[in-house]
Amino acid sequence: MINVMGVDIGGTKIRLGIIDSAGTILYDEKIPTQFPLYPYLEENVLRILEDYPEVAAVGIGTHGFVDPKEGRIIFSTDALPGWSGTKVKEQLETATGIQVEVENDANCAALAEAKFGAAKGLDRIVCLTLGTGLGGGIIWDGKLLSGGPHGGAAELGHITLYPGGADCACGRKGCYEQYVSGTGIQRRIREAGLEMTPLEVFQKAATDVRSRELVEAFTYDLSIIISSMQAAFDLDSVVIGGGVSESAEYWWAQLQKQLEPLLLNPLDIQVAKFGNDAGVLGAALLVLEEK
Repeated sequence: MINVMGVDIGGTKIRLGIIDSAGTILYDEKIPTQFPLYPYLEENVLRILEDYPEVAAVGIGTHGFVDPKEGRIIFSTDALPGWSGTKVKEQLETATGIQVEVENDANCAALAEAKFGAAKGLDRIVCLTLGTGLGGGIIWDGKLLSGGPHGGAAELGHITLYPGGADCACGRKGCYEQYVSGTGIQRRIREAGLEMTPLEVFQKAATDVRSRELVEAFTYDLSIIISSMQAAFDLDSVVIGGGVSESAEYWWAQLQKQLEPLLLNPLDIQVAKFGNDAGVLGAALLVLEEK
């Protein structure tokens, strides 16, 4: 059985795991993200490889726009300073002597859900990760849709929902990300003059009018996004993951109600199976699929 390393790089922590071909996580470690990032990443990958010399390859999922062919970071926000332009694949293959592949982290999450998770066995899937931002991953006829001349394929969070709307970190206004991400929900709460966490808003929606209005606005926007994805890709399933999905029990029925009149055809909507494991499993799948 082949073992590979999966690495999930975020703005505050890096998760490194050893995964076998059945998707079992054999070793799991979280370390705080430190800068400069590349030498820190190389140091820790080499440290773990000393204990797991049988590892055949390394897959890396990371925030930012990625050229997956070259394994290069085209653009990353200030969440990972100095990361833009890094030739991760080239440098880490030289250091380790084994294959390295690099992808956007939301794309990795989509791979995990399509191979082992909520959308196992399906051919056309969109995975929406509702976290600090909104990540998107697309599986098209069983293949990951990614890359492009600027590494920006499937950057679903930066499609415009409300022209001239809320400022987005990408420099534009009204992007999907600003309305259904954790950050977007927090902004809505502040603007409503409430002092609650998003979870508290979801929990109180059944009895508090202002909380209910916020949840209705969030689920309506999410239903517009999902129906737009269906129109573009004629999907088998939409999988919703990320931290916001952990509260889905409080808003799922409202989402289904908002979504029903907007769909062109019936559509399977599911909560992601793997949660925080999706990134590291999907990173491993970048190289497991080739072994």
